Amino acid sequence: MSRFSFLVVVATLAGCSPTAAVEGPVALGQTALVGGPRVRPDHVVEDSRCPVGTRCVWAGRVVVRATVSGGAWSRSVDLILGVPVDVADGKLTLTAVTPARRAGQSAKTTPSRFTFAFQGGL
Repeated sequence: MSRFSFLVVVATLAGCSPTAAVEGPVALGQTALVGGPRVRPDHVVEDSRCPVGTRCVWAGRVVVRATVSGGAWSRSVDLILGVPVDVADGKLTLTAVTPARRAGQSAKTTPSRFTFAFQGGL
């Protein structure tokens, strides 16, 4: 096998591997590694945040349904922005949702990125 053919095979196989977990903000369907568990935001249940530049009586909230896994376990969890949830032997928190919501944008169609934090053992 020539060196070129070998590189093509390796590149093709690399493209077939599952997406690795990353640290930092992730989009829906991507997996974040947060100091122990892995968190994959599956869909936005609610995004009632007050749009930037408007006055609101209530700031609103974001609820994201996510799959949280570690080792041999996995479970679905609804995470509310800023509210810690018991997971394994620690607390998992949805800490940020970007970008900020703008007036006239649909919460369901605006691509968002999610940041999580985990405090505890695992």
